[in-house]
This record gives sequence, C-alpha cells and structure tokens, in this order.
Amino acid sequence: MIENKVQEIEELIKIISKLPGLGPKSAKRIVLKLINKREELIKPLTNTLAKVYKSVVRCNNCGNLKSLNSNCTCSSKKYDQICVVESIADMWVIESTGIYKGHYHILGGTLTAFDTKKNGNGLLIESLVNRVKKNSVKEVILATSASIEGETTSHYISESLKNTKAKITRLAKGVPVGGEIEFLDDGTLFSAFKNRSTIVSD
Repeated sequence: MIENKVQEIEELIKIISKLPGLGPKSAKRIVLKLINKREELIKPLTNTLAKVYKSVVRCNNCGNLKSLNSNCTCSSKKYDQICVVESIADMWVIESTGIYKGHYHILGGTLTAFDTKKNGNGLLIESLVNRVKKNSVKEVILATSASIEGETTSHYISESLKNTKAKITRLAKGVPVGGEIEFLDDGTLFSAFKNRSTIVSD
C-alpha cells in the first residue's frame, strides 16, 4: 500500500492540532490553506512568528506581554486602579467589552489551598503588592474565575493587600459558580463589573 504522506506536512499538522479548539481534521484544513497560499500566508506568517519568538516576552512586573524594544504599559505613568486577572486571555476578553479601560495585572494562573502555603507558587502576587504600594493604587479589582481555585487566589491576594490603603473589590453577581472569565459574554461581564463588591479582610 502506498503511503501518501509527506513528513514535513505531518509534522506541521501535529503542531497546529495542539492549538486550543483544533483537532487533526481542522489542522489539516489549515495546513492545506497555507500550502495553497504559501506566498500570501506562509512567508509572512513565518516572519511574524520569528519576530514574536525573538522579541515578545512576559513583563515580570505586571505579567502582560511586551516587546523587548519598548517599555511595558505598566511603567508608563502612575495609576489608581488595577484589574487582576488570571491570564492574558481573560484580559483580552474584558478589554474587548470596553467595560474597563484601566491597568491590568496578569497573575499567570491560580492557587490551590495547598499552594497558599508555598508563598504564591510562582504567581505574580508579590509584584502586585509592590505596584499597589508604589502607585498608591486606590482600588484593586479581583477578576478571577468563580471556581474554587479562583476564590482561593482572590482570598490570598486580599490578605496580601490588607496592609495597603487600596480598596479591594470582587466581581459580583453575573459570574456563575465555576465560571471562567475568558468564556463569559459581554452582558455578564458588564453586570459583574458594575455590581462588584468590596472585600473585607478578617
């Protein structure tokens, strides 16, 4: 039996199928499209990916993506409000709604009850505390998911900030139990931001 496969194509299909929401069939369609439009798609895509790989890094201060050739937005000027999210995807979702137009802090994940005993488990919580103190931030909006991990993270952060003068608020009704920010619709997010409540530390 003749094997009608090209190794380079199979490798590309495997890589693309690892992307969120894509399986082998979708990956094959994308690869076929790329090959048929190689000058229009493959060449600029390859160049752009190379630039991103070489120049785009995560900011150690706020967790957002930045270019090595420029300063991150968190260092641009002083600000009095920060929205804390778990991931860059969450930030993009909130930005797209236009509900909140201030500064963000991307944690890079969530905590479990066990993690809180390990001083934040590598999340950018210490840098958040430093940002709040340095900029005399008036409000920190905790926009973590309504999951056990999200609630644990929210509680840990509020405890870490209790000695600052910042008002700590949490997204309110509209976020279902177990709900992840990235997958909420605009109306739900708007309600959650509008009705956010103040967190009172023990």
